[in-house]
Amino acid sequence: MQRLRLVRLILENGIVFQGKSFGAERPASGEVVFSTAMVGYPESLTDPSYKGQILSLTYPIIGNYGVPAKSETDGISDFFESDRIHASGLIVQDYSDDYSHWSGTESLGEWLKRENIPGICGIDTRKLTKILREEGSLLGKIVFEEDHETDENSVFSAADYNDDSTDFYNPENDNLVAEVSCKEIIEYGKGDKKVVLIDCGTKLNIVRELIKHGVSVIRVPWDYDFNTLDFNGVVISNGPGNPNHCVATIGNIRKALNNEKPIFGICMGNQLLAKAAGAIIYKLRYGHRSHNQPVRRIGSNQCFITSQNHGYAVDESCLSSDWEPWFVNMNDGTNEGIRHKTKPFYSVQFHPEAKGGPNDTRFFFDEFVKLIVNH
Repeated sequence: MQRLRLVRLILENGIVFQGKSFGAERPASGEVVFSTAMVGYPESLTDPSYKGQILSLTYPIIGNYGVPAKSETDGISDFFESDRIHASGLIVQDYSDDYSHWSGTESLGEWLKRENIPGICGIDTRKLTKILREEGSLLGKIVFEEDHETDENSVFSAADYNDDSTDFYNPENDNLVAEVSCKEIIEYGKGDKKVVLIDCGTKLNIVRELIKHGVSVIRVPWDYDFNTLDFNGVVISNGPGNPNHCVATIGNIRKALNNEKPIFGICMGNQLLAKAAGAIIYKLRYGHRSHNQPVRRIGSNQCFITSQNHGYAVDESCLSSDWEPWFVNMNDGTNEGIRHKTKPFYSVQFHPEAKGGPNDTRFFFDEFVKLIVNH
């Protein structure tokens, strides 16, 4: 491997991590978040939910299976969750430039450079995760410096090193959903039943799962009034950033609540459905970041291990008497889903379409399609 250039991650609380660059050599900034998955970096990096975020991977060895080639089946990417990398940057502990996998066609570093995304290795990502879990949501920026001799994997304070050339960027101030949503209607599948997919930054695995169940998917932009279309059900997708920016989406969902066609919300979809039902959304101090978040179905002892990445939650105390909380997070007791008591409207805060996993809640797509067929 060629000699890597020195680069630093500066957190807004003044802590600075030093590492080495293996991606594009350009500065970046955003909210620093983490993922606890052992695999799935191609899927996570292309997940629109990571728009405006610098992603840190807690699993120590990253890159050993490379990156697959871009290929499609019926207009849907075979391996990625969108058509490009959405994360602002990637942070890992040990990067492997030598990859070995049947689908691998290039290294992770080559892919990052081609997509102009910075990557840092040599960072103690578990230490970084502890800081994020102790202090809450933190902004960060990736900056480059002139090469010089220094101790590797060091942690500094802002007094040791400062950079004013790159500003901290707070993604919650912008409507990121508008940036990642499709710009026109896209249709998939040839099933008799039609599902409108509100694209707030949808992962393609939601499309794959719906197609697998034999329905047609009508993917519409985040602010499109889908109520004018002919459809049998609605899925509200995941997405990045602050859901309170999605005023047009909430208004269109509120219209759909006037009929009884099934509605299923996922992640941000849970928050938008709740907003349409009159609830309040608030910013979490820590957010839910990981592939092992435990959630329990309320009224039972049934628990699931779920994949999550979001910084907002539903205040279920604001729900009207027509609605009820459905799932609860076992770590902090926050809401993980809601449902209407008499109509086929429901949503979950986690990712049942999780790619690459866990698959514990994939059955939600079975139940939703059955609901459409039987409705």
